[in-house]
Parts: sequence; structure tokens; C-alpha cells
Amino acid sequence: MDTTPSLSPLPWYVQLGRRIATLPLFKAIGTSAFMGLFFWGYFSVMGGGALFPEVIMPLTLLDDWIPFSAQAFPIYVSLWVYVSLPPALMADFRSLMFFGLWVASLCLFCLGIFWLFPTVVPPTDIDWLRYPDMAVIKGLDASGNACPSLHVASAVFSACWLQRVLCNVGAPRLLCLVSWGHCLVIMWSTVATRQHVVLDVVAGGLVGLAFAWLSLRHMGRKLGVRTL
Repeated sequence: MDTTPSLSPLPWYVQLGRRIATLPLFKAIGTSAFMGLFFWGYFSVMGGGALFPEVIMPLTLLDDWIPFSAQAFPIYVSLWVYVSLPPALMADFRSLMFFGLWVASLCLFCLGIFWLFPTVVPPTDIDWLRYPDMAVIKGLDASGNACPSLHVASAVFSACWLQRVLCNVGAPRLLCLVSWGHCLVIMWSTVATRQHVVLDVVAGGLVGLAFAWLSLRHMGRKLGVRTL
């Protein structure tokens, strides 16, 4: 399982390769289906009407210090690759299902907040027609469902699980740092693309950490071992 240090004599990269080769078709189809269901739920909440009027999220000094960057867009969309890594690296069916249930719980929690307490980012004077790729995202995602940032929450949750997997196989610490570095630049990109404000990012990060801690702790208790 994914919560105890590996005692395998195999090198870490061989262990990761074996994990990727475990249930590859099921993982690919399952991850794609999950993302499809998520977007259906997400846009249903956006178009279904919330219980209360939308609240505009306030800006902070950090929002002023982080400039808009069109170059942040590829990093922003790289989330969908990043969040696909933990399920791809699960060692068995049980771990995969456990991970999926907790990701679903995180998404439902955030969608519930979006429905009960809708928030939006402040309008900007950016001409999005100058950035066609980003204009597509703005058209789909608009400025709603801002806090907590589900983009950030899912990135942080994935980073915590990736750290657990990498530690379990004895991967170099540098690989964990690269993973967390990717997570951090995804967090930055949510502000640099003006999809979120800093307070959204902070709230999303806390949600991601909370669900990661609960899920790994629950898994550890279930197996009778210590976790993160």
C-alpha cells in the first residue's frame, strides 16, 4: 500500500515503473471519467444558481505584487497532468479507490461552498482578446467559484500524496522538491492569470492540506501504520 515505507530491494525508479504498469487502462479511463464528472458538477453549480448573492473577493498587497503573466497559462493548465500523477502511481486497486474517494470528497466539499457562498474575483481591465488561449478559459470559467480555489486545493492534495508515494519507494529528495515546486508554480499561476486572488489561494491551500492530512491519516489508521 501507499502509506508504509517500501522494503523492496528494487531501485525507486523500477518501483515507480511497476506502479505505472499496474492497472494502466483502468487508471486512464477512471481518471478521465472522474474529470468528466467533475466538470459536469462544476458547471452545473455555476449555472444552477447559488443560495446567496455573489461576493467579490478583496485584493491584498500580494495581489498587487504578483503581475499578470500570459506565460502562466501553460502552468495553470498543467494542473490536469499534475493531478493525474498520484492515481497513475498507486500500487494497487485498493489504494486507487481510496485516493479517488478522498479526491471526490474534496471536490464535493468545495462545490458545496461554491453553491452556498458564491464568490467572484474583481474585474480587471485586461483585454482578454489579446490572449486567445486565456480567453477560452475566461469564457468557460468566468470569474465565479473563486474561494477556496479548487485548482489550488487539488494541487496541494496531489502534492502531499505524491510526497508519500515518492518517500515510500525511496525516491531522491530532489524529486519531492521538484513536485512541490510544480505545485507552488501552479498556485502562483492562479493569481498571475487573474483566475484567483491570493485569499482564494490561501483558502484552497488550507483545504488541500486538510484533506490530504485526513486521508493519509485515515489510511494509516486503517492499516495500523503511521502516515505523514
